[in-house]
Amino acid sequence: MIPPSVLQTRQKKLIETLQQNGPRAIAINPSPSLHYLTGLHFHFSERPVVVFFSAQNDPVIVLPELEAAKLQEVQYPLHSFTYGEDPTQWSQVFAQALQAAGLEKAQIGAESRALRLLELRLLQEAAPEATVLPADEVIATLRMYKDESEIAAMQQAAQIAQEALQATLPAVKIGVTEKEIAAELSMQLLRHGSNPQLPFFPIVSGGPNSANPHAAPSERKLQAGDLLVIDWGANVDGYFSDITRTFAIGEVDTEFRRIAEIVLAANQAAHATARPSVPAAAVDRAAREVIASAGYGKYFTHRTGHGLGLEGHEEPYIRGDNQMPLEPGMSFTIEPGIYLTNRNGVRIEDDVVITTDGCQSLTDLPRALITLA
Repeated sequence: MIPPSVLQTRQKKLIETLQQNGPRAIAINPSPSLHYLTGLHFHFSERPVVVFFSAQNDPVIVLPELEAAKLQEVQYPLHSFTYGEDPTQWSQVFAQALQAAGLEKAQIGAESRALRLLELRLLQEAAPEATVLPADEVIATLRMYKDESEIAAMQQAAQIAQEALQATLPAVKIGVTEKEIAAELSMQLLRHGSNPQLPFFPIVSGGPNSANPHAAPSERKLQAGDLLVIDWGANVDGYFSDITRTFAIGEVDTEFRRIAEIVLAANQAAHATARPSVPAAAVDRAAREVIASAGYGKYFTHRTGHGLGLEGHEEPYIRGDNQMPLEPGMSFTIEPGIYLTNRNGVRIEDDVVITTDGCQSLTDLPRALITLA
């Protein structure tokens, strides 16, 4: 449970951001951001839930009557407007909420990847003179900077994930399918303490499938000479880890061992570059130059990393065009890779956080290629 003082501090920072350079208000529907700002959990459903934050008034929430009991946990000012099962009455309740918040003619920001057409139409019906516009940067600016409790949760999520993988590795043998390994790893994640909502179903890809960065586990059986890419994560209090390691199944071709060494060097170069005031692009460039100079540049087909926290992918994005300076509290992945189409692939991914004087890795499993089976 997030302490009320933390929630109020976050809400205060949100209001300050809105006053400085944002819209007059912001509408948040069920998402990690809603939990971040309110401590409340709601799932997307056919019944909309929206919280309105504005600089002039206390937060206002619109929600179905059947969810109202959740508000008993709230220990900060929050005005509620509930509705019943008749959808024709919903826009009227939204209108009452917007009027109470003084937002009938306001510019209202929203997260473009979260607000659905359902909520948008209700807002437009309830307040035809209001304007809804994207405000993703407002929320990203808050959530990019992790406090000590958030980093501690991510550290625990990384530890759980690593222990779960170590418990899974004895099951990795020639003839076992990718799906069987993924199922075992998922079970071990829960056994070792992960919340059930994993950041994603584990990616387990061997041989030619490992050359597909986002391959889904298949019925393919592991064979001698495969490289095996395992990409997985855990969840602690809503905060995620996201790790990738690559293994050799028996003896593998000399070139495959070489690309594993190159990716490891790229991972290390990115780690060494990441520190305060350095642009995110410089971290991407550090990893990419190692791979390119070894002759495999065209086989590194994605950015070097992405932000990590309440979502598996969030700001900051570690890509070549992102000149955002890294700052303490920012957390992200470092995950260079080389993918040889229809042959084998390698990726090595760590979770890191920027500190006052450098870059701390939350993951410490061995990164060098390990031979299994």
